[in-house]
This record gives sequence, structure tokens and C-alpha cells, in this order.
Amino acid sequence: MRAQDADGIDSLWITAGAQQWVDDGGFNQVISTRYRLIIPSGTQPGTHIPMSLVARDAAGFAAQRDTYVVAVP
Repeated sequence: MRAQDADGIDSLWITAGAQQWVDDGGFNQVISTRYRLIIPSGTQPGTHIPMSLVARDAAGFAAQRDTYVVAVP
């Protein structure tokens, strides 16, 4: 995940399936992180797992993007 804002990134929230991550941006203009998503056993290949990405800048403006990842064997 990469978020960039001229005002500086305050926080980043990621939700994927039942897992959640929160990162403090430290008011840096760019934050780049990686996450490992554990797919529950028994999940069928091709299943769409919903993801929500929210970033808030230092001025309090928040942007949200919704997408999904696809389970593979």
C-alpha cells in the first residue's frame, strides 16, 4: 500500500476480509507499507475477498477506496 499527500499522511487503515491494519503516517508526505493477508483454510480459489483502504491527511481529509483480492491456490 502506498499513500501520498502534500499535507502529510496522518493515518492509514486497511481492512481485508476479517483482518485489519492501522499505520501511523507520522505526517510524512509518503507512506509505503506491505501486509500479509492470511486466507482462511477452505476458501475456494477465485473467491473475492473485499478490501477497504482509507488514508487521512494532516488536514483531516480522508479518502477511501474499495476493491478486492482474489484467492488463489
